[in-house]
This record gives sequence, structure tokens and C-alpha cells, in this order.
Amino acid sequence: MDYAAARHNMVESQLRTNKVIDERIVAAMSRVARESFLPDALRSIAYVDEDIPLGGDRFLIEPMVFARLAQYAQLSPGERVLLVGAGCGYGAAILAAAGATVFALESDSRFAAAAKIALSRNAISGANVVEGPLEAGWPSGAPYDAIVFEGATGRLPASFAGQLAEGGRIVGIVAQPGQPGRATVWRKFGGSLTSRIVFDAGTPMLPGLALEPGFVF
Repeated sequence: MDYAAARHNMVESQLRTNKVIDERIVAAMSRVARESFLPDALRSIAYVDEDIPLGGDRFLIEPMVFARLAQYAQLSPGERVLLVGAGCGYGAAILAAAGATVFALESDSRFAAAAKIALSRNAISGANVVEGPLEAGWPSGAPYDAIVFEGATGRLPASFAGQLAEGGRIVGIVAQPGQPGRATVWRKFGGSLTSRIVFDAGTPMLPGLALEPGFVF
């Protein structure tokens, strides 16, 4: 399979036609070999415009959705980013290739190990894989200029606001029971979060982040 051609087609047909105009994100997704973050059996479908099942109810989310989330994070070079749900490591690679310093949080030790190997194999610097429950975030690396959820969440745990720097952004898909998933951007001003919905997306849920009472949105 000609992966370079497939990657070019992904950028031209999935990203540029869907309002992805941040050239750092486009350049990163043009350069990083998405297939190299997947098991051999899945590499032939690396560039489809669908979520790719990785096993264990985890997915590599579709390129257009991740690209638009990354774009709404409005990253500047050198900013610190928490990526929630690192999975196979591809999202961390894209954010790092776009110039961010990334803390890629993963709750499953198998995925964390695979992500570290893939990031090293692709010579991605600036991406650090850390392990812990996704709902707790990663306070050790805070404050973050941006927090990106690589998958859907039913809720935004209140602790994430405390890990976000003033003026920082949180982006993710909020999926509540019986409703379509909605990409949401939160911004922190004066110590408080404001939010807005920016597009719809049917993205699979991250583990431990389904809707429960007692959390803020």
C-alpha cells in the first residue's frame, strides 16, 4: 500500500474540505505516519475517515475530528498540553509535531507501552506518556495551556479546571445519553470556565468518563 499517497489524500479530502486551516496541524498530519502507530493488521485502514477500533473498547478517532479538536485548542509553539486518552500515541505525535510539549495521559499500561514505542520509533520529541486514571488528569505537569480529550467524555471532571492555566483551553467531545456528541471548547478566565459547542461528532467514549452525577460540564 502507498501510505504516503493515502496520507496525502487524507489531508486533501478529509481535513482541507472540513475547515481544518491551521497549517501546523495540517503539516503535522501530512508528515506523521499514522499507520506506524497501529498494529500490522490495521495499517491498511489507517487513513479511513472512521474511528479505528484498537481493542479493549478503545479507538483511534477519525482524522478530521482530531484535526478540528487540535485546531480549536489554538496551540502556540512551546505550550504545554495534556492529552487525555493517549491510546496508540498518534494524537500525542501530532500535537508534539505541531510544536507543543505534550503530556499524554493513558490509563491502560498496554497502550501506554505501545505509545512510547511508537513515539520513539517515529523520532517524536516533546511527547511524554504518563500513566494514571483519565478522570484525574495529570496534576504533576500542570498548569497546562491546553487540555485535549482524544475521545468522548460524558462529563468534565471539576479537577481539570484547576489544572488549566489562566486563558487556557479545553477541547473534547461531550456525549450525553440519547444525544449526539458535541465538540466543546472551554476557556478559563478569572478562574472560571466558559464553554461553547463548535461541531457535532459521534466519537466513542473514553474509559472512566461516562456521565455521572456530581460533576460540572
